[in-house]
Amino acid sequence: MVEITIRKRPRTDAVITQRKFFKKTARGKVIKVLRERYLRDDVSCGIHSCRECAAVEDAKPTLPSSGSTEHPTFPNGHFVLPDTNVFLAQMDLIESSLFTPPIVVLQTVMEEVRHRSLPLYNRLKALLKADDKQTWVFYNEFRSETAIVREEDESPNDRNDRGIRKATAWYNTHISLARPPIRGQTRPPLPDVVLLTDDAANRQKAEKDGIKSLSVRRYVEGTKDSSKLLDLLSATGSDTLEPTKAVSARQALYPEYLPMATLLAGVKSGQLHQGHFNANQYNYLEGSVPVQGLDKPVLLIGREHMNRAVQGDVVAVEVFPEAKWKASADEVVDQETTLKNDDAEESEEEGDDVETIAEQNVLRSEHSKRVASERQPTGRIVGIIKRNWRSYVCHIDSTSLTSSNQTSLSQQTVFATPVSRLLPRIRLRTRQAPSLLGQKILVTIDRWDSTSRYPEGHFVRALGKVESKEAEQESLLLEFDVPYRPFGKAILDCLPEEGEAWVVPPKSDTNPEWRDREDLRDLLICSIDPPGCQDIDDALHARPLPNGNIEAGVHIADVSRFVLPDTPMDKEAAARGTTVYLVDKRIDMLPALLGTNLCSLRPFVERLAFSVIWEMNADAEIVNVRFTKSVIASKQAFTYKEAQIRKDDPHMQDDLSKSIRLLNTLAVKLRAGRMAAGALNLASPEVKIHMDTSESSDPIDVEQKELLETNSLVEEFMLLANISVARKIQETFPQTAVLRRHLPPPKTNFEKLQDILKKRKGLALDVSSSGALAASLDKCLDPSEPAFNTLVRIMATRCMLSAEYFCSGSVARDTFGHYGLASPIYTHFTSPIRRYADVLAHRQLAAAVSYAPLHPSLHSKPHVERVLDVVNKRHRMAQMAGRASVEFYVGLALKARGARGTVVEEAFVIRTFRNGIGVFVSKLGLEGLVMFTRETQFEPDGYRITVPAPQGDTAIAVFDKVKVQIEVEKDRNTQRGKVKMTLVGPVDLRALSA
Repeated sequence: MVEITIRKRPRTDAVITQRKFFKKTARGKVIKVLRERYLRDDVSCGIHSCRECAAVEDAKPTLPSSGSTEHPTFPNGHFVLPDTNVFLAQMDLIESSLFTPPIVVLQTVMEEVRHRSLPLYNRLKALLKADDKQTWVFYNEFRSETAIVREEDESPNDRNDRGIRKATAWYNTHISLARPPIRGQTRPPLPDVVLLTDDAANRQKAEKDGIKSLSVRRYVEGTKDSSKLLDLLSATGSDTLEPTKAVSARQALYPEYLPMATLLAGVKSGQLHQGHFNANQYNYLEGSVPVQGLDKPVLLIGREHMNRAVQGDVVAVEVFPEAKWKASADEVVDQETTLKNDDAEESEEEGDDVETIAEQNVLRSEHSKRVASERQPTGRIVGIIKRNWRSYVCHIDSTSLTSSNQTSLSQQTVFATPVSRLLPRIRLRTRQAPSLLGQKILVTIDRWDSTSRYPEGHFVRALGKVESKEAEQESLLLEFDVPYRPFGKAILDCLPEEGEAWVVPPKSDTNPEWRDREDLRDLLICSIDPPGCQDIDDALHARPLPNGNIEAGVHIADVSRFVLPDTPMDKEAAARGTTVYLVDKRIDMLPALLGTNLCSLRPFVERLAFSVIWEMNADAEIVNVRFTKSVIASKQAFTYKEAQIRKDDPHMQDDLSKSIRLLNTLAVKLRAGRMAAGALNLASPEVKIHMDTSESSDPIDVEQKELLETNSLVEEFMLLANISVARKIQETFPQTAVLRRHLPPPKTNFEKLQDILKKRKGLALDVSSSGALAASLDKCLDPSEPAFNTLVRIMATRCMLSAEYFCSGSVARDTFGHYGLASPIYTHFTSPIRRYADVLAHRQLAAAVSYAPLHPSLHSKPHVERVLDVVNKRHRMAQMAGRASVEFYVGLALKARGARGTVVEEAFVIRTFRNGIGVFVSKLGLEGLVMFTRETQFEPDGYRITVPAPQGDTAIAVFDKVKVQIEVEKDRNTQRGKVKMTLVGPVDLRALSA
């Protein structure tokens, strides 16, 4: 078999180069592959006013004619040409606004970066579009003078390095030819093209060929902003590594990782297990890895067994024999306390220092207290399959600066403490430590050697002063990897040219906007949303039919009409995945013109919609359903409270109020039907934060959200629409339908909650099915405490697995179901303004009803899988960012509300430790720890802790109600206000806080 790849041909005949290689097919057959490239001599160099390339019909040159003259080593001007590893290791440096030389990016480098790291490739593509950068992509593989063929016995890496050197040499020759000497005049000095590489062997070969080449560090040291740029250098560059002799002389603290081939073979054979590493938020010396085939996650005890894994890494785990299985610790172990005297400067023998001994003592102490009845598999990490490293929000630990270096601008090693308690401290070498104290900063992890207790990283940039609203907002978005950059010109160019003046055109048989659209403008359609909602995705209507049945409709913004496949706006929406809602702002998935105007189903204006319309009988049973593109005109936009008043006021007998009552009647029956089928009525803490209406917009108070009957009304019809659409698109596209599922949780997830309920309240929790769980949750009542049932539902919710988007052809049909909703199939269709998965469902539904052909990408299962992987990640991170925003603003509101920043509230005990209790303040939706520094008596089997006090010992157990004093203090990790809780009653405050 011969495979031939033909590239774009020039206007004249082109030279042909051939590459032969052998390729192994999926079935193991080896075939010979022949690839051909058509080479040309008119690929532009990208340098402005180049005489040699003047006639080339190509993109507008972006490199200045003389390059940059700001580097003293190259007074005649220069361009830089980085090799692949520079982009892989030093992207933070190259992205910096202080790094200003014109950059030549080779095609070879682009392709190699794409194969090595997709996230970095995406950053590189963004760099090429940045307005503050001068870059040019040179297609060296297609230019006849720079194209090379891999030689026999030459590795792919050596071949690429040779191609990069040849392209650099060609550029220098090309510049010389483009600027020939003029007779009788002195030839002006020529700029240099400098090869940037941290590969010493590559530099030696380049210098041997007469090519100017520098390491990244040597180059940066000569720049005018070198003191700041040097901090951006990754520790993985060869010039930044410590001497091999020094590294090898230090004692190894961690086992070396097994080779990748061994790891993959071990996972395939079942000798090793693969999973995501999860750090323990209460105990930094423990972690776990959920793996297939085991009911409980594999427990990792101690740094050695966690072996340099960072939260979210995909790891390979060796499981110990069952005789070595242990229970998780029941004590809060804080890294800041245990390692408070650790020195950021790396010692020669870290394994013998005081901190290592302290950790070993903690582990020995924990081991003697573990409860054998709660054993789970234990093991150790033997290798990292995929790192999850990225930039992390941190602050400089002031205690890691020596007193003599508090104002020094010399390079020193300090600790960067991440905001997230799930992450280890990061060693950082910087010249800016004194000026960075008290600031939020961004730090990237570069490496974690087996001889170092901590990972090493480099400074990326400062975010601003801690506790300033701007720095906190940006740090929160960065902490949860939320894309928040403004929409670029290419994206905004996809919007309608009319802008805000765009309107639905007048109805006409010849107008393409009205093709196959139903005119539903006369229907009494209204929207019901939270107060202040601007991105109105959905609207509803209901009316009686002449045959005695009822017509009900859900009308969803027709976003797919404006967001077309394979456009810059579509790609940006796919990358963002979802709109992120914070307390004081919204990070939109789509430009505001669409989200809050043209697509928003605002009242009294005509809008394009995608409608799901049912005919139902009086019992809310579906007679039939149809799907249609439509034009609607909403008659009113209600808040939940306004709609509730309409429903409840018997004096309001207008048609719109009657429609809301009819919708509610159906919704009540739909909900009853779902509950009878086994749907779960779970709970999550939700609070409302009141903001100051003055210019400051500061939070001033917080209260529980009120859930009305109209909340349930909207929810039921949105659920019904999603289920109906899911069935339709799955029938039409069984291999690529975009669906959402909620897998049944392992029964082991509920074991602790079941045991607590049985021992503390004498209640049973049946988890044999969602219906059985729903029924037993209804029976979890405490007559003396109405809020008890809600608390149990919140705790049950935390035992669940997360729902996820998936491609229908990628999983078994019997795993499609949504456990929480008790539905065999489900999707998201009703919020396309704020969720990209809904946009895909709209496109598939439009094709299913023959409105428009389906874009080829949505026929590709691998493509749909890739997109949904990103959407799932973005959805999870958006949820966490929203919760963190609420927690931050609750703290500010409490600070504003309480005398001296303290308030006293009632709370439920939800967890007990040897040295503290976990409490939940339902009124504020807050969860926190109350820590005891004095000796306590702990009964793990009874979930009880006895705290000594002068007036007599007091026992506190899970589900007990206590009073806690809540105050806001600066958290050492986040360096922002954190809620601190102290027990007030029933135990004496002074005794407990000692």
